[in-house]
Amino acid sequence: MSKASGLAIAGLGLLLSACQMVGPDYHLPEEAAIHREDLQGELAVDGKPVVSAPVPADWWRLYQDPRLDQLVQQAMASNTDLRVAAASLLRARAQVDEAEAAGGWSGGVKMGAQRLQESGEAFLLPEKVPVANIGDIGISASYQFDLFGTLQRGIEAAKANADATQAAADTARITLVADVVRAYTQVCAANEEREIAQHSLDLQAQSTTLIQRLRDAGRGDETQVTRSQTQFKSLRADMPRYEAARQAGLFRLSMLLAKPVDQLPAGTASCDELPKITQLVPVGDGASLLKRRPDIRQAERRLAAATAGIGIATGELYPDIRIGATIGTVGLLENLGEPSANRWGFGPSLTWNVPTNGARARIREAEAVTQATLAHFDGVVLNAIRETQTGLAQYSALLQRREALADAEQSAKLAADQTHRFFQAGRASFLADLQATRTYIDVTAQLAAANTQVAISQIDLFLALGGGWESGRTQASNSGKP
Repeated sequence: MSKASGLAIAGLGLLLSACQMVGPDYHLPEEAAIHREDLQGELAVDGKPVVSAPVPADWWRLYQDPRLDQLVQQAMASNTDLRVAAASLLRARAQVDEAEAAGGWSGGVKMGAQRLQESGEAFLLPEKVPVANIGDIGISASYQFDLFGTLQRGIEAAKANADATQAAADTARITLVADVVRAYTQVCAANEEREIAQHSLDLQAQSTTLIQRLRDAGRGDETQVTRSQTQFKSLRADMPRYEAARQAGLFRLSMLLAKPVDQLPAGTASCDELPKITQLVPVGDGASLLKRRPDIRQAERRLAAATAGIGIATGELYPDIRIGATIGTVGLLENLGEPSANRWGFGPSLTWNVPTNGARARIREAEAVTQATLAHFDGVVLNAIRETQTGLAQYSALLQRREALADAEQSAKLAADQTHRFFQAGRASFLADLQATRTYIDVTAQLAAANTQVAISQIDLFLALGGGWESGRTQASNSGKP
């Protein structure tokens, strides 16, 4: 090796050791909302029907409903949204591999042959150059130095984006679980409320028949009959909505599980009892919520990717430095490989675009994107707390309403029982007995609707708490999905 080549390589080594990573290193800013102490405290407060226990990864098992467990398991295995999320994650991981493969060693082989008529004028020759068969064989190799860390920032951005895609897949899982439980609850509630409504309709039919008999016996008038018939028709007109709600829930489950309605787990369509949790709802605390919710993790990883993007943009200000070597043979086909046709080369190369043609503007653009991503991250954190606190307040209010209706149902049942005993003893009319029973059925219907609202609010609360993706990811891994 010549002295000049040695000096060049030594100088390149010194440059390599002196360079630093372009752009800022990523860390969460101290002013980020996630560091606020008021967001880290307890979520459960006195008087609310929850407990500050850790949120279980498979919260739907708290219902202790094997059919519901089966629905969730099948949805995790076949849901189309999860398939899209899995494909997106594969793509993001491939982009990480692509970023890691950038730079470093690369090489190539070139082979070609042609019958060539060169221009004599190109070589300042007055005569025509003879036609010849020319061959060209060459092998090249080079190494791209990441002197300023531009490629490393690209790897950081790709990995952060892959993590964000994983978090998006986790969000899809918890949303799917909540949708399955909600649809199943809708089916069960529709069947239960339809039975109550049918009972009320039957009682109204009996009341109408009795009033017609009283009219025929001269103890009533047509106005009472018309009013009773109107009430009967109104109740009958309300019946189809229960079947529609039931069918909507079944079709929703069919879509979520990607299978026909008749292939849903046995008993799903006829479920007439709401899934219930017999314990206080575990909600954890604010700190665990912020760590658990995948949308917060997704926003944080997007912030990391945006920060790395500043380094990528800054790298455009610096040169691209490589060292390479080539070896080959060029000449007449019959002379390929001869010393006179052979060639080789070795040495460094530097490519530097000057002026930078908007590179500094792209740096400012990347910095603005990072600021916007930080603001979005703060918004996601604050929204997570808002959703959870709102869900807790609504759940508590709906429980209080259900308890009040449960007391009203007990009073209505007591009144109905007393009126029925009076009727049996001849101290009350059949119509009074029928009306008391109908009042009891009406309050029971209101209680059933309140139970449905509590169940849906419970599901919304678990969704806001962000649990369920851990178990879902385990099931996906066992089935071969990312």
